Amino acid sequence: MKTIIEPFRIKSIEPIRMLSRQERKEKLACAHYNLFGLHSEDVLIDLLTDSGTGAMSAAQWAAVMRGDESYAGSPSFYRFEKAVKNLMPFKHVIPTHQGRAAEAILFSIFGGSGKNIPNNTHFDTTRGNIEASGAVGHDLVIAEGLDPSNEHPFKGNMDLYRLDKYLEQYGKTVPCVMITITNNAGGGQPVSLANIRGTAALARKYGKPFVIDGCRFAENAWFIKEREQGQKDRSIPDIVRDCFVEADVMTMSAKKDAFGNIGGWLALNDDDLAEQARNQLIRSEGFPTYGGLAGRDLEALAQGLSEIVDEDYLRYRIRTNSYIVERLSKLGVPVVKPAGGHAVFVDARNWLSHIPPLEYPGQSLAVALYEEGGIRGCEIGTVMFGRQPDGTEIPGSMDLVRLAFPRRTYTQSHADYVVEVFEEISKVKEHLRGYKITREPRLMRHFTCKFERLS
Repeated sequence: MKTIIEPFRIKSIEPIRMLSRQERKEKLACAHYNLFGLHSEDVLIDLLTDSGTGAMSAAQWAAVMRGDESYAGSPSFYRFEKAVKNLMPFKHVIPTHQGRAAEAILFSIFGGSGKNIPNNTHFDTTRGNIEASGAVGHDLVIAEGLDPSNEHPFKGNMDLYRLDKYLEQYGKTVPCVMITITNNAGGGQPVSLANIRGTAALARKYGKPFVIDGCRFAENAWFIKEREQGQKDRSIPDIVRDCFVEADVMTMSAKKDAFGNIGGWLALNDDDLAEQARNQLIRSEGFPTYGGLAGRDLEALAQGLSEIVDEDYLRYRIRTNSYIVERLSKLGVPVVKPAGGHAVFVDARNWLSHIPPLEYPGQSLAVALYEEGGIRGCEIGTVMFGRQPDGTEIPGSMDLVRLAFPRRTYTQSHADYVVEVFEEISKVKEHLRGYKITREPRLMRHFTCKFERLS
């Protein structure tokens, strides 16, 4: 069957507000052309992020009613902990209000001036927390991961040769080795189980803790099952367990592959590290059995972890993105291939080649998508990654626009509409202009900076 059938029925709906093109232009100007500054009610299809924006199931809403709000020792925590350990066999599970809080705690321990931290590709909050500590993050993804058109099945893989040389070079200044699954900043591309094992082996060789950022672990496991030799007949939970048994630490935003609207965790095996992390948690997040979350949130996450590994759901989830990639490719729109798990990534630098990287072609396309069709996406390129710790600016490795689809939220007709908006933009893309930044903060500027359109 070619038609994508959502493996769920819709039980509750939320109206979408339809603005005119002129109204959208006015909203953009008021937001200084930063899409993070728009009011969500002014967005027709919101693909800014898949983080915390998904629809919860009837079973999750039922679990919410079971939430126990005791300050310490809530049964909701123990149900949550059991659900995590069922998939990720860590000794200590520490809840946080979201993934970046787990990162902040981790890098308050591992970070610091003079430290160097490798990853396949650090995402924005990961890099921000690393740099805020005084450390420096380095990206060591394989070369194929930097070529949007390359069809390598695991473009999120760590370059093991470069990692070996990196650990040899930086030695004692490296507090840990990190890998992100799937590789969000690199087009949502997966990491193979063999590569996870190879990265873990190098970390052990040099005596470094191995950290997995597991935000999209289920999507990554689906790609392993579909693409990696010897994995086809295995279950998703078993593949997930094999990934995390290699790790010493994991960070998690449960707003992704746990179907949560809020939440996250830090999981560790080392008793001393766990004690340090809990001390930090108590100071900034809350007691270790709630970690900044309500009991009802912990219950929703526990239920979500049982739903995210459902193969019917994952098949539909991945197919939706590949469907859009196929249709955009037929229109001549350059996209990251093969399709990633959580989003469609458009190669704006290639498509808008008349706009130099330092004039932000990704931002230009993201603005055009909203102006033309009310679609809110996110620039993943020079705006997000171009500003260096020393204050200089260089082009990002790629200039992409991410269209991140919230889980169980939109239907195929919404996907078709997205393609139609690209069809309209393709008629006028040569007339799109770049932008300059008129105001920006020191770190993670893309969230709050202000833009001005170049004439």
